[in-house]
Amino acid sequence: MINNLFKGFGHIFSGLKLISNPGIRRFVLIPLSINIALFGGATWYLFIKFDEWLSSLLPGLPDLPSWLSWLETVYGWLESLIYWIFYPMFSVMILLVVFYTFTFIANLIAAPFNSLLAEKVEKLLTNQPLGDGPGYPTSEMIKRSIGSELGKLLYFIKWWVLLFIFTMIPGINLAAPFLWVLFGAWMLSLEYLDYPMSNHGKFFKDINKQAISKRSLSFGFGGGVMLFSSIPVINLIAMPAGVAGATAVWVKHREDIS
Repeated sequence: MINNLFKGFGHIFSGLKLISNPGIRRFVLIPLSINIALFGGATWYLFIKFDEWLSSLLPGLPDLPSWLSWLETVYGWLESLIYWIFYPMFSVMILLVVFYTFTFIANLIAAPFNSLLAEKVEKLLTNQPLGDGPGYPTSEMIKRSIGSELGKLLYFIKWWVLLFIFTMIPGINLAAPFLWVLFGAWMLSLEYLDYPMSNHGKFFKDINKQAISKRSLSFGFGGGVMLFSSIPVINLIAMPAGVAGATAVWVKHREDIS
């Protein structure tokens, strides 16, 4: 299990190396441009709104009469509780939701180009073309890619709601930050494995089922993409590197997850 986690994690670096290949660079340009625009927007939005969201968890006390001054002490305890327990939990949840939302939008826009990138990377790795298709996204490729992205969105919403409910249960919610990170890694793994696998006629339900059969590999790769997505500047190349890395996972482990 640990070995596969590290193998999966290492594929994001494989993806980074692959997109620097001269024969692949031109297929990276459009996904990279979309990622720069969307992640730039996400970073700016978080910078403006993050403290405001967290501060709204506990509004300030109104002016109190002297006989209720003890409430200020209780309020101070609550502030400390939020800072040490709820602040990290909601920080992870908010960051994950906002960045995954922007990642989803970026991937939805770039989906046809990412499918094409995955096809060219697979050809580079195997020296065998998937077919004699054009060097641009076709209407069928666009339809298939967008349909798969919408399927992933519904899957994300279902599990997000369940995790949100879990987060609201006192005591149990102490494990929430860890679960949110695992959820994010899993979703990013599915997000990027979709591109090379859909080029072989795999649908989202099939991709999810097959990724489950190799959980540690999938979690490791998703964790690598999450790390890249969370580092300023590097997150700008996270999407094309993720697509190329997922294609490397597919080519090297297709017998395990196909």
